[in-house]
Amino acid sequence: MREFIVEADGGSRGNPGPAGYGSVVIDAATGETLAERAEYIGVATNNVAEYRGLLAGLRAARELDPSARVRVRMDSKLVVEQMSGRWKIKHPDMKPLAAEAARVLPAAQVSYEWIPREQNKHADRLANEAMDAGKRGEQWDAGASRAALGPRTAAAPPAPEPSGPPGDAAAGAARAREALTRTRRAPDAAPRPAASDDAAATSDVRAAGTVAATTPGVPAATTPGVPAVTTSGVPAAEAPTVGWGAAPDLGAPATFVLLRHGETPLTPQKRFSGSGGSDPSLSDVGREQAERVAAALARRGTVQHVLASPLARARETAAVVAARLGLDVTVDDGLVETDFGAWEGLTFGEVRERYPDDLNAWLADPEAEPTGGGESFAATAVRIAAARDRLAAAYAGRTVLLVTHVTPIKTFVRLALGAPPASLFRMELSAASLSAVAYFADGNASVRLFNDTSHLR
Repeated sequence: MREFIVEADGGSRGNPGPAGYGSVVIDAATGETLAERAEYIGVATNNVAEYRGLLAGLRAARELDPSARVRVRMDSKLVVEQMSGRWKIKHPDMKPLAAEAARVLPAAQVSYEWIPREQNKHADRLANEAMDAGKRGEQWDAGASRAALGPRTAAAPPAPEPSGPPGDAAAGAARAREALTRTRRAPDAAPRPAASDDAAATSDVRAAGTVAATTPGVPAATTPGVPAVTTSGVPAAEAPTVGWGAAPDLGAPATFVLLRHGETPLTPQKRFSGSGGSDPSLSDVGREQAERVAAALARRGTVQHVLASPLARARETAAVVAARLGLDVTVDDGLVETDFGAWEGLTFGEVRERYPDDLNAWLADPEAEPTGGGESFAATAVRIAAARDRLAAAYAGRTVLLVTHVTPIKTFVRLALGAPPASLFRMELSAASLSAVAYFADGNASVRLFNDTSHLR
C-alpha cells in the first residue's frame, strides 16, 4: 500500500483578515512532491485557513490514490489535536470543516502528527503565495509558484507527537531537540538518535520552568556551581543552550512583559470580574499603581511596544504607562479576560452558595464553563496560545508590554511551563504586578519573572 505525507498550512493577515492556504502531497518512500494546492479564500481566521489547507491536501491525496495511507503533518496543534479526537471542536466555523475533512478518506487510513513550524515551510510558502495573489486580486498560479524547497530525501520516521494538556513544554522540547540536532550534526555525519520524548520533555520543563527574577529582555544566568543541561541531556559546554539561554543562531527572543492592570473597586473584594461583566474602571488606588509601574518600566527602559486588552481597566493602565514611555497603545482583543458568565460581580463564596455544582465542575475540569455560558479555561488557553503565536512572530526580537488580566497572564505562564490547567488555581497574581516570558525562534519558552510587585512598595 502506498503512503503519502500531506503537509498543510493556512494563514490570515489580520485573524480574521485576508487568508489563504497551502498543501503539498509527498511520496513517503521517495520524498518526491506529488501535488501542490493553494488558494486565496478571502477574509477568514487562521484556524479556518488551516482547516481549508487540510481539506485540500486530503483531497489531493485521494485523487492520487484513494487506497493510500496518509500521514498528515501540520504545525497547528489545534487542528492536529481536534482531528485526532483529543480536543473538542466548539467553534461553529470549524465544526463543518472538520467533519468534511473526516469524510474525505476512511479514518483508518489517516493519521495526524504535529511538527514544528520550521518543518512546514513548503506549505507555509504556498499559503503566503496564495495570500499575495489575493492581494493583487488574483488567484494562486501553480505555474508561477516558487514555494518548492528543492529535492527531498526520503521522509524520516515521525517523531513522537507532543501530547498532554494544552501546553507547550512537550512541543518546545521537540523543537529544541530538532534545533540541537541540526546544530550539532556535522555535514556528512549520520543523524543522531533523538532522545526519548519523555526525557526531553522533562528536561525542557526543567530548563524553561525555572523562574528567574531578572530584567525583561536580559537573559538570565544559570545557578553558580550547577552545570547547565540542555533539553537533549547534553551539558551546556558541549551544546547550544536552550530555554533561558538562547543559542547564538536563534537571535534575540520575543519578550512579553505581562502587566496585570491596576485595582478596580471590585479587586479588593475579590469578585469575579471578566469580560462579561460591568467593565469597571481603575480606582484611585489602581491609578496610583499604574503610575508606579510606569515609573519602574521607564527606569528599566526595555519596553518597545505597548499592547492592551480592550477592557477599560487594562486600557487605562496601559495609557498611563505608554504616556510615561512615549509609546502608543495598541488594543488587542486576544488579551481580554475570561468571561465568567453569571458569576460576574460575585465573590467565590457567593458562587459556592448559589451554583455549587457548576463551581465544583469548573474547579475539576478545564472544559467546564461558568454558569450561564461563560468561557472555559480550555477555551481561554486556545485563545491565548493563538495570541502568543501571532504576537511572538510579529514582535520577534522585541520587548513588548502586554497589559492584561489574571487569567491570560496565568495562562501565558502555564503554557510556557507546560503545567496542567489546575496550576491556574495555584498562582497568586497581584494587581499591577509584572511577569515576563521570552519566546525563542526554536519554539522554546523561558519564564523570567512572575508576580513582581517591588515597584509598589
